[in-house]
Amino acid sequence: MRRDAGEAVDSVLVALADPTRRQLLELLAAQGEVSATTLAAQLPVSRQAVVKHLAVLDAAGLVSGGRVGREVRYEVRPAALDATARWMAALAVDWDRRLANIKRVAEADTAGEREAGPGGPA
Repeated sequence: MRRDAGEAVDSVLVALADPTRRQLLELLAAQGEVSATTLAAQLPVSRQAVVKHLAVLDAAGLVSGGRVGREVRYEVRPAALDATARWMAALAVDWDRRLANIKRVAEADTAGEREAGPGGPA
């Protein structure tokens, strides 16, 4: 993975590590473009805390905010999450391959022991 892509995945994972930020992302995905005030009304944290969480999500590329009149409305930007999901899927494929190799070696070893019998090779 390229360094800049790795840093992008790192920032997404850091942003998603906080349950409040994950909840914010879920609310934005469900409601579309909304203000920090609207989001704060649905969470047990202050509007200022919501704004700080949104700033972390924005820095990770997960949301973006745009002015509509006097307020800033936020919406989900799925590209960073999609890139992280692709990275995780590739990692899972690699681990599946490694585990399949371990299983193959273990089963081959077990089969060899059965053929040799209880006393081992003669």
